[in-house]
Amino acid sequence: MNAPSAPEARLPLSQERIPEEVFEAMRRENLARWPTGKEVVLERAVALHQRLPKHKRLAYVMRRAVEEGRCLTQPRGGFGTFRLQLELMQVLDKEGLADIVPTTTDSYTRNEQWVLAQKGIEESEREGRSMLNGYPIVNYGVEVSKKLIEAIDKPAIMLTGTAMPKLTGEIGFASGYSGYLGSGIAYTTSYIKELSIEEGIRNYQYLDRLAALYQEHGVELHRRQPGFLTGTNIPPCIAIMTCVLDALLAAAQGVKNYGLEMGQTLHLIQDAAAVRACQDLVQEYLRKAGHTDVFTPVTLLHWMGAWPHDEAQSAALVVYGGTLAAVAGAVSVTTKTTHEAFGIPTPQANAEGLRMTRMAIYLARRIRLDPLPEFQFEVELIKREVRPIIDKTLEMGDGDAAVGTVRAFEAGVMDIPWSPNRWCKSRVMPARDADGYLRILDPGLMPFPREVLEIHEERLKRRAAKERVPFGPELAVASVYEISEPLARLMSDAWARD
Repeated sequence: MNAPSAPEARLPLSQERIPEEVFEAMRRENLARWPTGKEVVLERAVALHQRLPKHKRLAYVMRRAVEEGRCLTQPRGGFGTFRLQLELMQVLDKEGLADIVPTTTDSYTRNEQWVLAQKGIEESEREGRSMLNGYPIVNYGVEVSKKLIEAIDKPAIMLTGTAMPKLTGEIGFASGYSGYLGSGIAYTTSYIKELSIEEGIRNYQYLDRLAALYQEHGVELHRRQPGFLTGTNIPPCIAIMTCVLDALLAAAQGVKNYGLEMGQTLHLIQDAAAVRACQDLVQEYLRKAGHTDVFTPVTLLHWMGAWPHDEAQSAALVVYGGTLAAVAGAVSVTTKTTHEAFGIPTPQANAEGLRMTRMAIYLARRIRLDPLPEFQFEVELIKREVRPIIDKTLEMGDGDAAVGTVRAFEAGVMDIPWSPNRWCKSRVMPARDADGYLRILDPGLMPFPREVLEIHEERLKRRAAKERVPFGPELAVASVYEISEPLARLMSDAWARD
């Protein structure tokens, strides 16, 4: 496990808020790690945010969307030079009509390899195209990056994909970004092998304490939990368990505006049930912990698994993703494009994906599934799946979410399918059942109630019998790749099964 920094090393792992004097020392050490850190001055950053009009403040925009019953659109996107990133953000704002404009950072920045990021910038400039898969915000710093915020008329969010957010968070917030995506549990178990879950939690406690510091100075920022970006199937119950724990950790540091993300399962009823259950369960556990004033809107993500190589099929997935978000009552949807299977999309393709999604949201905006018994059954089933795991995790930490989470992962009580992180057992395995719902095929060591697992097993066995395949891991593997199959084989297999 990576050793904590010197000021942080004095603190035992705990969900408790980082003391002011310790946090001041942590900030001084953090900002000294790269030259652009000296551009971060809290008073100037606070004044910058206070000058932003309300429609460019993401915390306000998310609250307003809930009041109005709207579903906002937000893409991903990042390029390796300031000029290309500026062009991208303007296209997403003006041509894509995005409600929220992103900046995705590059892989070197995510791993705090800023020397290599600088080489990537220089190579990109020489080649006249992006040689990085995102925007190196730490290298460009505050004075350059705040020009990106000035150039758009929407709120901007940082999409960093990192378990190490300390310096990107400081630079991003000081530049005028009013949102930051990431969390200690979800990103550490999604993206990185050698960083421990404890260290990932500590890193995001810094970021959440920083967001709370802005709040104390009159600036509400939007923090968001990222769901899972592993590219595999994550059942709603496991995603929601992680949402609950990450939200408890953020609230303990003082965060008041904390979004929750869920990857779409592509099953209309299950996605709608997941959004409802996620909101209910997160608020239930926040209230139990004494946090009664935390705003927790839910975002759905376009399909996170393998995509088709056919643009027409991908367009259908994009549109269906907007429909799912609208019917589920999600407050926002994070979009993809028809280029998903091929690499980083062009700005124009990204804008097109936004417009397709927006039209789908409009067409499905009044549809709700609440009266359906199957919807109500799924909501309650998810709650029956989640509560025993969260209760056991908190019990293992004697009520402390940080301690309990680390111990729960060590014991396999908390687990993530196909996680690359070596502190995660990854024994739990999901698969689609006969009706297309994601179920638990193998619980690993997770203490799901027996009666819940019997429901999962019965429905998965029905699928195995229907398709005449063994009841076992093959069901899980087939569920990961099914959407990316060529259309002819996909349709042929589907008709044969039905």
